[in-house]
Amino acid sequence: MEPLAISINQTAKALGVGRSSVYALIKSGGLDVIKIGRRTLLTTESIRRLAKSRPSA
Repeated sequence: MEPLAISINQTAKALGVGRSSVYALIKSGGLDVIKIGRRTLLTTESIRRLAKSRPSA
């Protein structure tokens, strides 16, 4: 089964960006967040949606 949500570090690695860029995407509403206790997880669905919405180089 594929994970429904992944960590900030895993998201940064998957997108090929830094952690600060991931936090900026969260703040702008580009990525959906799930908070579990102190842990911040990002939905894999929102990561896919973001990747598909960006034009390829």
